[in-house]
Amino acid sequence: MSKISVCLATFNEEKNIADCLESVKWADEIVIVDGTSSDKTVKIAKKYTSKIIVRENPLMFHINKQKAFEAATKDWILYLDADERVSPALRKEILKVINHKYNGFWIPRKNIIFGKWIQHTGWWPDYQLRLFRRKKAFLPCKSVHEQPKLSGKAGYLKNPLIHLNYQTVSQYVQRLNELYTENDKNVFLAEGKKIKWQDAIRFPLDEFLKRFFKEKGYKDGLHGLVLSTLQALSSLVTFAKVWERQGFRQVKEDKFLKKVRGELFRSVKELSYWFLTSQTEEETNLLKKFFFKIKRRLWRIL
Repeated sequence: MSKISVCLATFNEEKNIADCLESVKWADEIVIVDGTSSDKTVKIAKKYTSKIIVRENPLMFHINKQKAFEAATKDWILYLDADERVSPALRKEILKVINHKYNGFWIPRKNIIFGKWIQHTGWWPDYQLRLFRRKKAFLPCKSVHEQPKLSGKAGYLKNPLIHLNYQTVSQYVQRLNELYTENDKNVFLAEGKKIKWQDAIRFPLDEFLKRFFKEKGYKDGLHGLVLSTLQALSSLVTFAKVWERQGFRQVKEDKFLKKVRGELFRSVKELSYWFLTSQTEEETNLLKKFFFKIKRRLWRIL
């Protein structure tokens, strides 16, 4: 029967690591690459495995994850973050499928954010390629958002990975500043892109529209509204960091207020269009649905 290596990259995860490793202590091997934690992460991890590699903590966290893959010795790799948990149902499904012909499996991820399972806003089903045959996948290490590149076909599992995502607003803001916006800035610049002043409005607006309307964040209630707004803030900070890297480039201030007014009017039209689109989709009264469709078309014409 095939055997499994569980791989993690950690950094100052003393609050999460024990519960994570407890959920996978059934694995044949646990491999941890720790980014020189200053807390008790390594001490706690040693209760579950002796295979712990300590090295520097790079901004691109994927580098240490890839190091863990390379240190694994079993047939399959299941890779996790310290704030994720494998339920008994997912464990049973994993052990059943690892003798399948596929080289990997996408696992849905159940994100618990601010105490609630977020079922929309772009966080469900949030499929992650986390289970694959050893040496059949690698992390490109270009972006913290990237999935492993798999050689061969992949299947899909039904039972979700439990992700205790952002637990506090402070945690979200810290990651936004120290990890995600830094990564997004570097990726943007590496692709040779340039920003325009209009992007100061378009970046956050487009992110909000995507999260709250296209991905139906409104169905998550206040959680969806706040998270959509925070994601918009993340996009604005990314813009500002790129602007900073490009030397705080100035724009001509002649008629700048008029130009901003025009961009904001465009944004209001876009916002209204998506609001009416969502109302149309949610409305059950056929007459009202027809009215919203007509109104939406008029907004496109204006």
